[in-house]
Amino acid sequence: MEIGYKLAAEAYAPGELVRQAVLAEEAGFDFVEISDHFHPWLDNQGHSPFAWTVLGTIAARTSRIGLATGVTCPTMRYHPAIIAQAAATLALLSEGRFVLGVGSGERLNEHVTGEGYPAVGARHGMLREALEIIRLLWSGGYRSYEGKHLRLEDARVFDLPPEPPPIAVAASGPASTKVAAELGDALFATEPKPEIVRGYREAGGAGACYAEVPMAWAPDERTAARAALETSRWAVTGWKVMSELPNPVNFDAATATVREEDILDAFACGDDPKRYLEMAQRYVDAGFDRLVMQNAGPDPDGFIDFHRRELDARLRELRPKGS
Repeated sequence: MEIGYKLAAEAYAPGELVRQAVLAEEAGFDFVEISDHFHPWLDNQGHSPFAWTVLGTIAARTSRIGLATGVTCPTMRYHPAIIAQAAATLALLSEGRFVLGVGSGERLNEHVTGEGYPAVGARHGMLREALEIIRLLWSGGYRSYEGKHLRLEDARVFDLPPEPPPIAVAASGPASTKVAAELGDALFATEPKPEIVRGYREAGGAGACYAEVPMAWAPDERTAARAALETSRWAVTGWKVMSELPNPVNFDAATATVREEDILDAFACGDDPKRYLEMAQRYVDAGFDRLVMQNAGPDPDGFIDFHRRELDARLRELRPKGS
């Protein structure tokens, strides 16, 4: 079991994200994972810096903690050749501490280039081709590729690490779990569904399984729930909604009826360690062995201290029920 800390790039300025990563290393987290967005989910979150610059700065300011994207879409806003180069550079600068998390993207971020946002089947096909291109470039030399969706012409990544960074592929259903098993080194998910991990394993996936665990720390439950409702209510809409809406204003409208009670059902809120462990146990029971603490509370320093004192050791002892 490894425990990560979510750097919510939609909620904090770049310098603050770096500061939190340094605190996370000091508190004993195994890795930090940063969202790679162009827009925040809601306007009142107020931020969305360039994740790769933030990660490079974190690599320079830390010495032990792992780094991961959670996740990057290497098909539309970025061409996969650019991600192959960026990930190779970050792997070098972090001395092998980087994991490339990838997914098929959300309209929220990918529509900005004006090229349109394809249907889900095409997005999965594009992700498969993107991973093939990234692997090809990491194998060295000048490379070309002609796919149904993506092309590469006479390209070479000159600065390659001794070992390529692992690739964790985001999945939510059978098609994406198959891509993760065939072309990835690990699985990434946001829901505690056993069928996601089971599908990944049945398709031949043997790597680590990452999952984000929703929580909101504050000294009392209601304060935590109100904070999460204000900035993170989009998280209860489900992937079908999260992947399709184009702008923060649409998420604001789509979540107008979300209540504090909905947040309390979906997030571990407050300062009772038992509630956090119960939430994490759902993901452990589903088969995940890399848990990312995704704090939507108003006080990141308070949460990191709470995690260090009350959660870290107990989270590492969690095992699937019946194992």
